[in-house]
Formats: sequence, C-alpha cells, structure tokens
Amino acid sequence: MHPPGMGSSCFPGSAGCRPLGANPVIVPIGQDTEATGIPDSKPLQLTLSIAAHRFRNRDSMNHCVFIHTNHKQMTGAMVGEYALRRYSVNNDKFDVRILDSRDYPMFTAREGQQYLRDGVKRTWLNDDLQSFTPTRFMPPGLMGFQGRALVIDPDIFASSDIWELLNRDMCGKAILCRMRSGPKGLVDRCFASSVMLLDCARLGHWDAEASFNAMFEFRQDYQPWICLKEEDRDSIGFFEPEWNDFDKFTPATRMLHTTRRKTQPWKTGLPTDWRPAERFRLFPPAAWLMRARRHLFGEYAFLGNYKSHPDPNQENFFFGLLKECLDQGRISEEFLRREMVQNHIRHDVFEVLERVPELPPAPLHPLINQVSSAA
Repeated sequence: MHPPGMGSSCFPGSAGCRPLGANPVIVPIGQDTEATGIPDSKPLQLTLSIAAHRFRNRDSMNHCVFIHTNHKQMTGAMVGEYALRRYSVNNDKFDVRILDSRDYPMFTAREGQQYLRDGVKRTWLNDDLQSFTPTRFMPPGLMGFQGRALVIDPDIFASSDIWELLNRDMCGKAILCRMRSGPKGLVDRCFASSVMLLDCARLGHWDAEASFNAMFEFRQDYQPWICLKEEDRDSIGFFEPEWNDFDKFTPATRMLHTTRRKTQPWKTGLPTDWRPAERFRLFPPAAWLMRARRHLFGEYAFLGNYKSHPDPNQENFFFGLLKECLDQGRISEEFLRREMVQNHIRHDVFEVLERVPELPPAPLHPLINQVSSAA
C-alpha cells in the first residue's frame, strides 16, 4: 500500500509514466518514446515562464519539494522522490517535482562557453555531474513567488517525514539552510544551498536565468551565488543539520546527503565525471597543480574512478529504496540498464540489489534495528 497521496506521483523511469497535470505531456529531453510509452512524442524545451504557468495552476503547489538534477543524476532524483513519499504521512499536503536541467534552454545555449567560478574562468559542460546546480534558484519563480518551496539535491534521501520541515515556522526568514562543512563553511562562511527551505514571497529578487547568464559575462561569480553570500544575512536562518546530514547516517538523521561525490553508492567503479575545485585557500599549490592538469591533459584526466562508500548503512539505505522502486514498478529494469550503458549508475547494480537487506517499514527509521540492538 502506498502512503497517502503517493499514487499520484510519476517517475520518469516507470512503466506507462505520465506527468501530473493536464497538457502538455512533457518528455524529458533525450528520453525516447519507448521509454515513455508515448507514441511519436518529441522532446520539449520548457521556458521558465511556461513552466511557471504550469506549476502555478496546480492546487497543491502551496508547498512543494523540488529535486533538481540533470541526466546523470536522474536515478538518484527518482529514488529521492520515492524516499520523500515513503516516509511522509502527510503526502496530501505537498507536491514533489523533479527539475531536469535539460528542460531549460539556457543551459544548452552556454555549452562550451567560459564562465566565472571562484575567480577562475572555467568551461561550462552540461555533461558534468553537477551542471544542474543553478536550477536551485528557480523554484520561487516557478511557484509565482508564493508559497513554500524546499529545494534538495538529487543525492539526498529522506528518512523521516519531510512535512515537519516544509511546514515549520520560518520566523520571518526567507531562507532556512545550514552551513557548509570543512573550510568552505568555517573559512569561507559558505551556506549549503543543497537543501533550502524557501519562503517564495520573500525572494522576488531571484532571477535564476539572469544570474546564470551573468556568469558568462564575468559579472557574476558562481561560488558566492551558490553559497548564498550575496543574500541579506538577516534573511537567512538555520535548521538542524540533521535535515542535510553530510555523509553521516545515524538514527537522528532526517535527510541523508551523500555529498562526497567520490563515494556516491550508485556510482562505484565508474569513471569520475565531476570536476574538482581549483582554489585551495589553505594550500594554494594544490590549486596550481589542478589547473595545470586540466590545461595540459583535459577536464577529467587522472581523476580516477568512483570508490566504494565506506559506510555500508548508507549504501544499504540507497539500494533498499531503489529495490522498492523496482519492485513497485516505479523504476523499470530497462531504465536501469540504459543508465548503466551511459555510465550513470554502477554496472553491478542488479547484483547489489539481490543482496541488499529489506528496509524496516515506514515510518520507522532505516536504522531502527541498530537502535533496538544497542538498547
């Protein structure tokens, strides 16, 4: 049995999937008609204004979770949507939307162009693992600058009822988030925009497309934008770090963020397809070496492969969710095989699914058995 309201969700990889709402039928760019079951369908490009009109005309859009992604992280996004629904007993009170960067022409228009990132000119590549991140700033506009939006990365998985965060008192703040970990947070004072609770009415100044284009005119630096350093500090508040738990999975975790890209559980063994930073304030020579590597040998040269995740609990949690998606027909075996061919997910995924233990039934926390054993 699905949690309340869960039956209305649509997953791009499921059999016979149709997006929610009326017209038009939206087929993710690059997905073929066999995958969608829609005869003679053509890929569509949504402009932000068209998408906003479509979203605003949905009755359930007062509260919405947006999972932003690109083609490389679609499996994670789909599993993330399922996790949100699995652990909530309030599914009739909020919507969930997957924002696919391929639906926005501004990204393809900038392919191969130079932009400003952390004071360094880099090349924009839509095939990079994290090319979707500017879509973090789209939800207020998509919601007509009204209501509540929660923005999460595609490598974030709820283990509790997201409504407790989505409906909380924001105390007059426009944004609730947490600080980044490590030097980014301690030295640079960078906010983690990977999970943001947004009061959309207070963010009328956000224009994702304008800020994105300004990066290519070298008027906007990606790093302070993505770190929220250009926002009024008094407009930002904090939620508990357990709502964006960086690679730490305990019974207190509300949402697990597998933020160490090198060890994302569904990528083990694949060639690295993300580009590291080229600015290291604590040891500048490291940045010089990374920059020389890129200029001499290419963007991804010598970056190696994804490694196994050091925490089996985190791997079991992800694959336990994926197994349920597969068993319930929310993700198809055919979709996973295409993802394997494109090196979007590890090639032994079906072997892992065969041995992964079942998750405790919702709403019990995935680690409830460990708590019981300790007691």
